[in-house]
Amino acid sequence: MRFDNTFYATWTPRAQALLRIVTAYLYLTHGTSKLLGMPHVANFDNLRLFSLMGFAGILELVGGVLLLIGLFTRPVAFVLCGEMAFAYFMAHGSQGYVLVPMLNRGELAVLYCFVFLFFAAAGAGAWSVDAMGRRRPLTA
Repeated sequence: MRFDNTFYATWTPRAQALLRIVTAYLYLTHGTSKLLGMPHVANFDNLRLFSLMGFAGILELVGGVLLLIGLFTRPVAFVLCGEMAFAYFMAHGSQGYVLVPMLNRGELAVLYCFVFLFFAAAGAGAWSVDAMGRRRPLTA
């Protein structure tokens, strides 16, 4: 099998969509855990909706769903990128070792931040509501 530009042009948007779908699903579970209690995490049992953690849960739930289906991907990803940067510096960077995420357990926040930055720049990929809007209508 020869890997040429046709192969990459075909499969890059599909791989990008898979990355978006898997990332959105994983991110969505953070929101459902905080707001719906599924999966159950004891730290979120008495979470107030009008708190920083509650607001983060709303962003994770709504943003996760929008990213999962690929609707408004670029602006949603940009907002979620900012949320993850904020979360990193508030929750992890404040523990010290701000430049070493492995030591302050902030690796996932940094990774989400930069994956969302990628989607803000590159878009949703092939399988998304955003991509459906770009398709040309059939001509007779």
